[in-house]
Amino acid sequence: MPAAKAQKVHPPNIILIIADDLGYGDLGCFGQKVLKTPRIDGMASEGMRFTQFYAGSTVCAPSRSVLMTGRHMGRTVVRGNSTRPVILRPEDPNLASLLKSAGYRTACIGKWGLGTPDNISNPNDIGFDHFFGYVDMWHAHNFYPEFLIRNGEVQQLRNEVAPRWKPFQQPGRPQAGRGVAIKRVDYAPDLFIAEVQKFIRDSHREPFFLFHSLNTPHANNEAGSKGMEVSDLGEFSDKDWPAPEKGFAAMIRNIDRDVGRILDLLKELKIEKDTLVIFSSDNGPHQEGGHRADFFDSNGPLRGTKRDLTEGGIRVPAIAWWPGTIDPGAVDDAHWYFGDLMATAAELAGVEPPANIDSDSFVAPLLGEPREKRWTRKSLMYWEFYERGSAQAVRFGKWKAIRKPMFTGKIELYDMSNDPGEKHDYSRRRPDLARQAAGLMDRAHEGDPNWKVR
Repeated sequence: MPAAKAQKVHPPNIILIIADDLGYGDLGCFGQKVLKTPRIDGMASEGMRFTQFYAGSTVCAPSRSVLMTGRHMGRTVVRGNSTRPVILRPEDPNLASLLKSAGYRTACIGKWGLGTPDNISNPNDIGFDHFFGYVDMWHAHNFYPEFLIRNGEVQQLRNEVAPRWKPFQQPGRPQAGRGVAIKRVDYAPDLFIAEVQKFIRDSHREPFFLFHSLNTPHANNEAGSKGMEVSDLGEFSDKDWPAPEKGFAAMIRNIDRDVGRILDLLKELKIEKDTLVIFSSDNGPHQEGGHRADFFDSNGPLRGTKRDLTEGGIRVPAIAWWPGTIDPGAVDDAHWYFGDLMATAAELAGVEPPANIDSDSFVAPLLGEPREKRWTRKSLMYWEFYERGSAQAVRFGKWKAIRKPMFTGKIELYDMSNDPGEKHDYSRRRPDLARQAAGLMDRAHEGDPNWKVR
């Protein structure tokens, strides 16, 4: 790392903002032409864009599991969206427990998505000092829930769901809290940004780690074509667009606004130079709640969407902001993924990362070290998906391979250096690389009785 920066870097506060189903092409700084994201674009111009950054999975829960554990999809704890009681446990090393051991105050605000309705203290149990939000991902579909969870306790809201959803409203029942509101008062994303601001104000005199996990621009799947629920369409109300697209646009506007609020607060408290903020998304764009990913070209130049292992399903926008440390307007085109946050956080906090993880630190590019001087990637970037007949993918150097179904399917091979749209399959021209990819996939998968190909 550059000597001058190495001398002044000390463990920073870490804020991780993860959007829910935001596509690679949904931000202006990643090519969006219609929707405006001035605050996030400004964040990118003051910080660094990662152009080959990948989510942990192509759907919500396993992506967050990879992020929290630093283990790829062949070895992480939660490998699919499921109602089965598979959750992170206190004995599972994770980002929160790591940074808590390093003296950080830790918080998760928003969509945890890695717990179950019968274990509402789960975020606190595994290392978060403070939690406010949805514990299980099904509950997080509802933007106007009847309750949220605060540190293991139910906090009632002023919303009311339709009678058909009442049997699901008590914690302890499967998928508790999901549904569609008929009385809409408290819009959860607005409650979350207020809680985020309060946590930062209350914690800014000590090192803190904040995981602000959004549930936008996800849809309320239970609401069908009316699932893009927002409190105010604002300037989009008069657009000649389908109603779901107006809601989607308003969600993007609100995400941008709230990122700006966080950055402004850090500057107000004069801790912006002591705080690393990372913004990304948990997977590619969805096509739910009446929204179509192609309406605003949400996947940009990439092929596929959420639930695909093509680039559109797993390559996501990523921005790092750390004034005084990151060079403004920097761009890094090396390939990184959610699992790398574990090694990165450990290096920044000055502690040893957990053993047996699949994680490379990207502190070096944050500090401005030229790419040609860095070491080559040590850990494997690997994905699995258990729906739609199953699939696997692996990234190795400039190559990416996909196999559908898992273990037995045909290998597709793509050159990411010149074909991010995955239009040209090299598997027949380079059978040697196809065999190498198959071997990497076979070795990456560790069997788990909870996750089997059906």
